[in-house]
Amino acid sequence: MARRRYQVTHRVRMNQSDAHYAGDLVDGARILGLFGDVATDLLIQSDGEEGLFRAYASVEFLAPVRAGDFLEVEGRITRFGKSSREMRFEARKVIAAEAGSDPPGRAGVLRRPIVVCRAVGTCVVLGGAKKYP
Repeated sequence: MARRRYQVTHRVRMNQSDAHYAGDLVDGARILGLFGDVATDLLIQSDGEEGLFRAYASVEFLAPVRAGDFLEVEGRITRFGKSSREMRFEARKVIAAEAGSDPPGRAGVLRRPIVVCRAVGTCVVLGGAKKYP
């Protein structure tokens, strides 16, 4: 029997409190945290439990993210093991804040989203088997 495909997309605005560096740059760890939220969503859908994030096999930070930017964060399960779930993640900037704009808070929708981060990771579920159809 073929496994159902699981994919999740979240959209989130980076706030001033997310800015960690000069120029309102957002720390890459914030994006990894968003990937963790998407992974939790995927595991609840596929296995009925939150599971645990085990490791990242790869992480690529590809473009800067600033306070005021909107990101679409997407994840999908690419492989099911007995208790492990391999996942691929991508974060794309879809709205870019205009730094130093007058009035403050100006932003623009990007014609083409900018991929800011990609990652591959593995999560584990304690139940080990899908609980829900």
